[in-house]
Parts: sequence; structure tokens; C-alpha cells
Amino acid sequence: MGRAVQTRVAFPPSYLNLWKSGELARRVERGLSKLGDCTLCPRDCHVNRLADKFAVCRSGRYLRVSSHFPHFGEEDCLRGTRGSGTIFFSGCNLRCVFCQNFEASWRVEGEIAPPQKLASMMLELEGRGCHNINLVTPEHVVPQILEALLIAVEGGLRLPLVYNTGAYDSLDSLELMDGLVDVYMPDFKFWDPEMARRYLRAPDYPEAARRAIKEMHRQVGPLVVDESGLALRGVILRHLVMPGDIAGTREILHWIARELGPDTYLNVMPQYYPAGKVSAKEHAEINRCITLEEFQEALGTASEAGLRRLDNRSVLRALMR
Repeated sequence: MGRAVQTRVAFPPSYLNLWKSGELARRVERGLSKLGDCTLCPRDCHVNRLADKFAVCRSGRYLRVSSHFPHFGEEDCLRGTRGSGTIFFSGCNLRCVFCQNFEASWRVEGEIAPPQKLASMMLELEGRGCHNINLVTPEHVVPQILEALLIAVEGGLRLPLVYNTGAYDSLDSLELMDGLVDVYMPDFKFWDPEMARRYLRAPDYPEAARRAIKEMHRQVGPLVVDESGLALRGVILRHLVMPGDIAGTREILHWIARELGPDTYLNVMPQYYPAGKVSAKEHAEINRCITLEEFQEALGTASEAGLRRLDNRSVLRALMR
């Protein structure tokens, strides 16, 4: 498997230049102004979040954090030897019926984190030796992240920034993050609008995801790693294989190869299990784990499409089942 390799010295965090020029501070102002009539995700809810109003994402003026810790379950190129510094945000702009983080996304459990508190979490994770700051489910809280990032960078933060998203992002939010994010990690969930309506409650998800992923790739390009295999810059794509191929795996993987190229780093994920609101009565078709054959077929499709940078752990899990 080929890969682009650079030394870490050649890749300081992207946000440093924008911070030094004053652009990061200007992005904070622009982002916060957008909260007054929120169209920061494809839902276009138009609520005044500055007045602590909210809609689908259930997040007002300040975000909530479900948890933050060094994560050793992420891709090898993120976790390294000291873990990926993950910050799990509560709330979500998708309504995935099978969500495996149901308490955080649907119930919005977690503590309110004003900008100073979130900045402290980032600096704490850096102090614990993490290789990066991994922002999980950031789609609905981009302005609040920018607000905290400015404080954290002024406090000495120098780790690469990972934007870990379900890909239901608006171009407005991604424009705010342009030049700040080092690694985009979107999960392309569903290809068919009807499937997206049924399982995500967002029929426009496939179109929004394609648009967002192409913009992420435009900003940072294919994944570049350092001499030890740690991610420095680029796109890491995830795709969760679903029972009965309801996600449209073939269409998604061929689209990735065609639009982003065969060197796209891809994690084909086998870990689906019934969670969240899935029940035998309402969602019998996904009330099971996937089979080995279903996962092997997905890996075969990736190979057929010409994708040659597959996350090794996915392949190993399939062989060990």
C-alpha cells in the first residue's frame, strides 16, 4: 500500500498561520455572528442560538461535551502510541436511529463547556501526550469550537486538528474551518435519499455528504503521514457497512474512487450492531450485526473500485472473525 510520507517538522498545525495573521480571530467573529440565524448545517433551522434557542441539534449558545480522553480505538494513524485526544460533543444534527452514542447525540448528556473550558480540555489532552485533538461530531458547534481554539492556541496548543464528522456539514461551516483543520475524517453513511430519510431522518444527506466530502478533500487533499505512520494532513474516509447493504456500499466506494482518487485512505467498518432506537418491531432489517460475508463483499468492492489505502485493522478483523 503506497502512502505519502513527510516529517512532522514540515507540517506544523495548519491553524498557526491563521492565528498569527489574525484570521483565526476574524473567523471567530464570523462564526458567532452566524449563530444568530443558524444555517450552519444543512438543516437550515434559522433559530437564534445566541439567545440559547435550538432545534434539531439541541445545542444553543454553548456546546456540551460528553467526554474527553486519549482514545486508543481510533485508526492507527491517529491513535499512535499515546492516543488520539478525543472530545465528544453532545447533540447532533442527524437522527441516526442506530446511533451507538445515543446518550450523547439524542439525549444530549454532558457538561456545558464555555470556550475557556473547552480550550482547557484541548490543552489537557496535549499535556497528556496525545498526538492530535480529535473533534467528534463537530458539525453543529463549529463557531463554539473556533472560539475555544483561539484561546487554546494562545495558551500553547500545537497539536494537529482532526474534524471527525458524520458528513452532514454545510459549506458555510467548512469555509470557517478552511486552513484550520489538518485531518478531515468524514463517515459517508448512506447513498440513497430514501434510506437516509428512514434511518437518519435526513433525505438530503447523500447530496450534502458528497458536497461536503469533496470540499474537505479540496482543502487538505489525500492523507499524508509522518515517518512513524501518524496522520499529518489529509482526508480519512469511513464507511460503516450495514445489514443487507442498505447503506449503498458499492455506490459509495465507487464514488470515492472516482471523485477523490484511489489513494484515498479508507476505513471500511464492520462494527455495526443494533443500538439507539433500533427495535425488532420497527427496524427488523437492521436488528442484527452484519455477517462475515457482507463485510468481505464490502472489502471486495473496495478492491474492485481500485481503492488501495485501506485501514489495516478492518481487514484483520474480517480475517479473524
